[in-house]
Amino acid sequence: MQEAGRIIRVNGPLILARNVPRARIGDVVHLGNEKLIGEIVRIKEDIVAIQCYEDTSGLKPREPVINTNEPLVAELGPGLLGQIFDGLEFSEIKLHEVYGPFIKRGVKIEKLDRKKKWEFVPKVKVGDEVTSGDVLGIVQETPLIEHRILVPIPLETYKPIEGKIKEIYEGKFNITETIAVIETKEGKTLNISMLQKWPVRIPRPYKARLKLEEPLITGQRVIDTFFPIAKGGTAAIPGGFGTGKTVTLQQLAKWSDADIIIYIGCGERGNEMADVIDKFPKLRDPRTGRLLIERSVFIANVSNLPVYARESSIYLGVTIGEYFRDQGYSVAIMADSTSRWAEALRDISGRLEEIPAERGFPAYLAERIAEFYERAGRVVTYGKDNRVGSLTIMGAVSPPGGDFSEPVTSITLRFVETLWALDKELAFKRHFPAIDWLMSLSKYHAALRKYWERIDPDFAALREKAISLLEEASKIEQIARIVGEKSLPEDQRLVLLASEIIREGFLVQNAFHPVDTFCPPEKQARMLRAIMEFYNLTYPLVEKGVPVEMIRGLKVSFTVPGRESEEELSLIMLLERMKEWSDVGKIDELRVKMKEAIRKLAEEYGL
Repeated sequence: MQEAGRIIRVNGPLILARNVPRARIGDVVHLGNEKLIGEIVRIKEDIVAIQCYEDTSGLKPREPVINTNEPLVAELGPGLLGQIFDGLEFSEIKLHEVYGPFIKRGVKIEKLDRKKKWEFVPKVKVGDEVTSGDVLGIVQETPLIEHRILVPIPLETYKPIEGKIKEIYEGKFNITETIAVIETKEGKTLNISMLQKWPVRIPRPYKARLKLEEPLITGQRVIDTFFPIAKGGTAAIPGGFGTGKTVTLQQLAKWSDADIIIYIGCGERGNEMADVIDKFPKLRDPRTGRLLIERSVFIANVSNLPVYARESSIYLGVTIGEYFRDQGYSVAIMADSTSRWAEALRDISGRLEEIPAERGFPAYLAERIAEFYERAGRVVTYGKDNRVGSLTIMGAVSPPGGDFSEPVTSITLRFVETLWALDKELAFKRHFPAIDWLMSLSKYHAALRKYWERIDPDFAALREKAISLLEEASKIEQIARIVGEKSLPEDQRLVLLASEIIREGFLVQNAFHPVDTFCPPEKQARMLRAIMEFYNLTYPLVEKGVPVEMIRGLKVSFTVPGRESEEELSLIMLLERMKEWSDVGKIDELRVKMKEAIRKLAEEYGL
């Protein structure tokens, strides 16, 4: 009979048990007669505290506690992509097939499919020297992603394997069958399968961390142009209820140019996650034309599921991300939202009767948030070929009442390099994405400057000028509310007009428009140049006495995409409609006609 401890107290999801054999912090245990899954979080003499990842209703004292003597691990291998997992990596698709829509407690299934056969193509031969991280072979998991089977790092020692290939096989195998045999330098023989396991709370190792030099292109103009994030970087999206955090993250998940997308729904409303899961499989990758689901993983832990599974879902997502990073891929993680994860930490901390810090959060909140974001980066992976992979982490934060001074938001801002601050007033005005250009920031501009200068040598100067116009307009608007816009000097009215074009024609982006939903970098640069040329060409005219109303009334003969003939159209309206044109050449055509219209206006005034 298996040795077991006994439950002595049940306090919601916190269980106290006595005499659990060989107990260690982080061990996974099975609780009660239904074998609910829990994790040891504290040990005091012969009493252990366990956080349970399932509903504990009906659990009672004296029921058994069985120690698995293993930490909470992620199973890694072919079969991850296109899946929807819960916080413990059980496939919700498979659970629904086996148990229906109402899943009982204590049910367990294999995390990855053991029966499915994968076509394994070896990339090494007998006698080759290999080490942990080397590619043994590949499996074409989806038409988009080549799953690289790596020599694993042993869980027992975390010390890299070094040895020779004794046997290597080719053909169809399931993930537990032996595909290679390695003879180590110590003389041991290791049977290698396609399945690896890794503790979710321990970062996967790498050789070296590299500088961040390449942007993660999202197709969202306010992000890519004004507040970019680098591949391997970190970003936070704080915002109150209704400001568009989830839609913004969904846009990033849809259009980011990362190789692998991991979307973590951590404690969010079920209808939002259902919307993602319903629509995402139908979306097509703008780069390949294939379905986006073929390079995506979903972890769905919605608000009505047990609170502590939120914590495991965050760590599970980042571990899967590191696994694909180690294969040499660019991975992007969207965590929605880290505030729900922090609330789970506060809940267990309170039940453990730990001394609370600000607003009841545990004193180690900063440490946990730092640990999470520090797992991002661009690295040289293990293996002789020195592959380079990156892991980008973007986390939504849900401050109560939109208060950015609350602990989770303020602590997060200490550890991320990019801030996309969502503003409720912009959201009420239907300005989406509702990213406040005065509060947001990015520390990656210098690192990404070379990339953008290859597209437009003047890009950095144009961007800085646009930001300064927006900042200046914000100050002028405060005066205009008191004295009225028409009482302002003409040069200030021109600043307001230019900032209006930047806001409406560049910053506002329609996530549901077939063209505007994704804006390539080349189009972003041309749009920004067109808008800034408008300001630079009209400012000298205003200085010499041309009224802003004459500039606002400028018209050009132009054929709008989708129409058959030229029309006399407002230049301001066309500058604000550029974002809806799929033909980038039309922007250059508009710039030519704009310059001609401004030249004629100057001639009318004898300038």
